Amino acid sequence: MERKLASGWDLAYEWRAVALLSLGFGLVGVDRFMIMPLFPVMMKDLHLDYQDLGHITGALSVAWGVSALFMGNLSDRIGFRKVIIPALVIFSVLAGMSGLASGVGMLILIRALLGLAEGAYTPASIVATIDASLPARQGRNTGIQQGAFPLLGLGLAPIFVTQLLKVLPWHWIFALVSVPGLVVAFLLYKTLRNTSASAAVAHTSTPDASTHRWTDVFRYRNIPLNIVGMFCWVTCLLVLGALFPSYLIDYLHLSMEEMGFVLSAIGFGGTLGGLALPALSDRLGRKPVMILSVIGAGIFLLLLINTGAAPTKLFICLMMTLFFVFGMIFLTAGPLSAEAVPASLMSTAAGIVIGVGEIFGGGFAPALAGYVAQHFGIQYILDLAMGALAVGLAVAISLRETAPTRTAAQAMAAGTQVQKGRLEA
Repeated sequence: MERKLASGWDLAYEWRAVALLSLGFGLVGVDRFMIMPLFPVMMKDLHLDYQDLGHITGALSVAWGVSALFMGNLSDRIGFRKVIIPALVIFSVLAGMSGLASGVGMLILIRALLGLAEGAYTPASIVATIDASLPARQGRNTGIQQGAFPLLGLGLAPIFVTQLLKVLPWHWIFALVSVPGLVVAFLLYKTLRNTSASAAVAHTSTPDASTHRWTDVFRYRNIPLNIVGMFCWVTCLLVLGALFPSYLIDYLHLSMEEMGFVLSAIGFGGTLGGLALPALSDRLGRKPVMILSVIGAGIFLLLLINTGAAPTKLFICLMMTLFFVFGMIFLTAGPLSAEAVPASLMSTAAGIVIGVGEIFGGGFAPALAGYVAQHFGIQYILDLAMGALAVGLAVAISLRETAPTRTAAQAMAAGTQVQKGRLEA
């Protein structure tokens, strides 16, 4: 504590900013995923099929990805504050409008517009969290910030939504989500600060505060690897998130309440993974934690595939699978990308990784899963998730370490070795 105070570190601002950015990202999760447990009911009212569900999910993901690609770079140029606050206002309003949809076309359009706003918020908010954090805590704080996404969106929302369905039509449930986002946007307007590239250098493993072209991000090894990795992790997440409710009801024949209970495991597992794994990577390093996470996710996904209609066992296996998957998403979208590039490219790098991962993993994978479910059987969608993890293991093994504590230790060890060599000479 004395060291932080002596350096003039604003600890109060750090916690205020992280808390509000976390709430904002949690509402992104609510707006994005509350539709999942509503799908079985909406299918009947709007006459949808599995392929439609894949297209609805994919439209939001593709729009999210396209927006993240461009808005991350805009955030680096004009400051993340001017991106985060308008994006939060817009996606809060659009989420409420989802309840006005009267058919698949309108629903796809509204969800695509929602994806544009949420895609703008995501990379800018991650870099804003890193910027507000002491370097030794930036893994932990980005884990907290991103952990609110599964906690609210996938942990609490399925339970909340399935209970509200007993007293409200699904249209009105969407209308309830707009107000909290507008409140958080106002509080961020009063609190959030921009920063300079020279100050942001402390948060990267590249001591470079100069201006760069956005294409320079591809010169850094982790970025193309993270793009492939993000595709794998998002594929696994959205295949489970988009069609798993229908798998539980139509294939395993669980009730709506049992489905809501099992599906909430995604949120609780993701939250725990987001809190534990990025914080652990501050100490052990990003790369070892990523490798461990891929292996852990594969083991529990295999157990999930072989679990029948047993809600408690399904909950445990699903929770542990997403514990590791969300940890990998948070590390890939945040520290592994932002720390690997110069300060002036942090949001750009995060936006490109998130964007490409969303477009391909979030856009094409659910559509492919919907096709597989419609034509071959919904039980085969879990094989797609397993294949994505197999590819992701190769990515994790190839990553370069970026954790400040680990890279500083490596640099110190290298300097000691050089000095020792000079003395011996």
